[in-house]
Amino acid sequence: MAETSISRLSATHAAGRPTPQTRQVLGTWQAKFLLLALIGGSSFLFMKVGLRAYSPVQVSSFRMLIGAATLLALLHLSGGRLPRTLRTWMHMSVCGALLAALPFLLFAGAAEKVSSALNGVGSATAPLFAVLFGLMLLPDVRPAPHKLIAVLAGFAGVVCIMQPWQSVGRPDPVGFGMSLGASVCWALGWAYYCRYLQGADVGGLSFSAALLMVGSVIMLAALLAWWLLSLDTHDTPWQAREDATGSAVLESFLAVLVLSLIGTGLAYALQFDVVRDAGPTVGATITYLVPVVSVGLGVAVLGERIAWPQIIGAAVGIGAAAVIIGPPPRKRRPVERRDPMKPPNNNGGTIT
Repeated sequence: MAETSISRLSATHAAGRPTPQTRQVLGTWQAKFLLLALIGGSSFLFMKVGLRAYSPVQVSSFRMLIGAATLLALLHLSGGRLPRTLRTWMHMSVCGALLAALPFLLFAGAAEKVSSALNGVGSATAPLFAVLFGLMLLPDVRPAPHKLIAVLAGFAGVVCIMQPWQSVGRPDPVGFGMSLGASVCWALGWAYYCRYLQGADVGGLSFSAALLMVGSVIMLAALLAWWLLSLDTHDTPWQAREDATGSAVLESFLAVLVLSLIGTGLAYALQFDVVRDAGPTVGATITYLVPVVSVGLGVAVLGERIAWPQIIGAAVGIGAAAVIIGPPPRKRRPVERRDPMKPPNNNGGTIT
């Protein structure tokens, strides 16, 4: 879901009006906006529950495969089509790894080591990395100075979350590092897409479906490799952990199913609709609503707790993201001074 946080870069390079394939999947963009924020934030909760019986590789693989099947079905029903050129699919293989396979796997791995609340906070750092990769890969992207300052402030917030001055009580550095790594992948993937695939998106679900298809191939290979290394504990790639109870397996299966159908398939189907209908600035603001939902659900449902340095760091990071993806400051128009000896004309100006 943080894909949406970098979609501003994508929309900056996109051209043309929505095609008939970009018709709304659900209602107005306002409804889709709120739905995406809820879906993105709750995905970290469902990942946490899914890991009670399955490994991170299994959760991310099942999520990718079922999500891709869902989008392909929606693409067929909407009358859309997949990209057809070899060049597009070659670049799509890179995007599939950076925008789907790697983030899903890293977020699932992070969920084993940090709370779902902090995992969601990590996803909000994507705009910070987007600025850096945009500078490297997109020559025409030149952020304003106040946004570069926001990047530095955002990384200061990340340091505050990590609490390097603490020896105990801080987040697991490997786990939170995985969450940050997923955000790095998203940022780099969107910058790569803007550089090499800006003219290939035919609209609608084409890009999203192709993205998950490529990600599914990658994750299927990863799942088979993991299974070959786990033959002593898993007879099949879809087998749950041996120590998982029947109720835990059922809860995990339902969580992964919801994560796949809604948190992946439906979310990808709605993602670009918001940007196309409401503009990149509005669409990108989902980035800092996602951790609000993830923290709220983590505390309310899983009983998670966040230390005050992490709350401060999260607030700084989310605020920095809001500045980065926000519109540039308006320039004040010069006020025309009127000669008091001259009467105003009908338009409120002066008679010259």
